[in-house]
Formats: sequence, structure tokens, C-alpha cells
Amino acid sequence: MKLFHAPGSPYARIARMAVIELGLQDRVAVEEATLRDPASVLLPFNPVGRVPTLVLDDGTAITETTPVLMVLDALVPAGQRLLPGADRPRALAAYGRVLGMMDGIAVWNRELRRPEHERSPGVIALEALRAVRVADALERDVATGGFAQRDAAWLALVALLGYCERRHTVFAWRLARPSLAALFDAAQRRASVAQTVPPAGPAR
Repeated sequence: MKLFHAPGSPYARIARMAVIELGLQDRVAVEEATLRDPASVLLPFNPVGRVPTLVLDDGTAITETTPVLMVLDALVPAGQRLLPGADRPRALAAYGRVLGMMDGIAVWNRELRRPEHERSPGVIALEALRAVRVADALERDVATGGFAQRDAAWLALVALLGYCERRHTVFAWRLARPSLAALFDAAQRRASVAQTVPPAGPAR
């Protein structure tokens, strides 16, 4: 199997971290791909051109973070799997909440990369407000014991905060959120985190 990623993508980083956390490095090759590039090595496998994309041995291309995690989880015993099921509704809700914030941050970041005269102040204001609101909720979650398990929600949260830390620095997510900051800082010691740090700079 082969996992295509882009170094700056927080969505692909979740999948890359999952490969390491699940001990699948010998079964899943990881390859970098360019995005928004008509010559990208990804396009022959996935015409959508998005990452993460997991190409199975039979050529089937699985795209989007959650389906990719489902396939990776199926390669390990049930007790090691990362995606929470319906029997863990709070963990499932946490995972969805983080992905929702990630989507909003991506929109905000994309808007800021436009020429100033093409930006939408309304969209920027909406996404900035959403980011603050969700980050405050995540701070409360972590402070009361949430995200203690290294599951898909934890991976997504670390990837999200890492994206903000390195590629969306306009959002001061650490301000008045000590629990989030402590979780993120402690996470840097994990091999899955240390080996997938995104490059600094604008998102791609």
C-alpha cells in the first residue's frame, strides 16, 4: 500500500501519524505529492487530487482522512484501532469537533492567501470567531480529561494545533488555553508527532 501526502496538510498528517502509531511502516509506503499541480504523481491514482490518499495493493484509491483511517485500522487487532466507534460517543464527538475546526481553519487560511483585494472580510471574521469558539470548547474538554487516549481524536487535535503553530500563526490558539498548550507540548515527544512536523509557512 502507498499513502500519498503533502507535508503541510493537517489532514494527511493525521494519516501519517496513524501509520506510525499503528506500527504499519513496513506495510504502508509514504510518498509526498504536490497539490493543485496537473503533473502531480497523485492524479493517476486519484483524480480528485486530495490528500491523504491511500492506494491499496489492487489499485483502489481511498481518499479523505476518515476512510483512510478505517482501512488502516482494519490492518491491526481491534484493541489497537484509532477510530472511536458508536460505543464511545464522546470520543467520536471529539473527533468530529476537531475535524470541523480544521475545515474552518483551512478556509480562513486560504482566504488570507488571496490578494488583499480579493479577500472576504466576512468569511475571515466568521472563521476566526468559529476558531475561537471551538478552541475554547476544546480547552474545556482537555481540562476535564478529554483527549487522554491516543486515538483518532488525539491525532487530529495534535495535527490541528501543529498546523496553527507552523502554518496559520495568525491564530493565537495558545492564549488563555493552558490545557491545550500542555497537551500539544507533551505530544511533541511522540515519534508519530516528531516525525511528521509540517514545514513553516503558508498552507498548500
